[in-house]
Amino acid sequence: MVDAFRRIGVTRVRSDAGAAATDRVATEEPLEIRLHGRPFAVIMRTPGADRELAAGFLLSERVIAGAADLGAIEFCTHRSGPTSLPMRAENIVNVTLAGNAAARLDRIIGERRKVTTHSSCGLCGRLTIDSLRAEAPPLDSRWTVGSQVLTSLPDRLRASQSVFDETGGLHAAGLFTADGTLETAAEDVGRHNAVDKVVGRMLIRQQLPLSSFLLFVSGRTSFEIVQKAFLAGLSIVGAVSAPSTLAIDLARETGVTLLGFVRGGGFNIYAHGHRVALEAQPVSSQVN
Repeated sequence: MVDAFRRIGVTRVRSDAGAAATDRVATEEPLEIRLHGRPFAVIMRTPGADRELAAGFLLSERVIAGAADLGAIEFCTHRSGPTSLPMRAENIVNVTLAGNAAARLDRIIGERRKVTTHSSCGLCGRLTIDSLRAEAPPLDSRWTVGSQVLTSLPDRLRASQSVFDETGGLHAAGLFTADGTLETAAEDVGRHNAVDKVVGRMLIRQQLPLSSFLLFVSGRTSFEIVQKAFLAGLSIVGAVSAPSTLAIDLARETGVTLLGFVRGGGFNIYAHGHRVALEAQPVSSQVN
């Protein structure tokens, strides 16, 4: 198994003086996802939770609709088959589909050109934004979460980031209950990958939709992250940093409560604030 970080020799400069040192750097390697042995996608990711990442990615790509469409997810034991990148066996997973997804395999492969999904940019290679929009009704969950719980989430998620402690270079995503209990978390060089890992883990456990959890991420919120949350049934999404305009638009369309700049005891509400119960400290209306 590939380590999540590597030790790299560096020159560390302090007060205009340089000295040899060792740094720990987050690993980024390609993961090839095959469907029934046929190449489907290559994702740049941090090794670890690869089966969960594949499951979450296939859900967000609408290849599968749920656990019933998943047969098996197995690491390849050899490198046979076409690929555009030099791949080690531990960087290839083969997914066997079931149910309706298996019946659509030829069409799925035919409709998608093979793309490389870079860790920094999400779903590259899609032709239009409209093709990313899910054909499903807006989320209508009624539960709420307190503002004090929300402001505690950055520290709670940070406490789960063991690889970040070593590298300082990974994003994280976590699923939390309404009282702030962390259900599961994942780290990756890509924000989108971290989300796919936690969603895929719950999908494999057959716990979708995730209507009783909220998603919290360590970086900014993009369109793709809101889309992944929506497809998984997550009606509340929070982030340490800013959302994009397209993320806000999609959240408002799909019924997702979207929170940004959750740090320093406050946050901004960008969409569907009725799920936030304000408590002792009022939330500033200033937009950062």
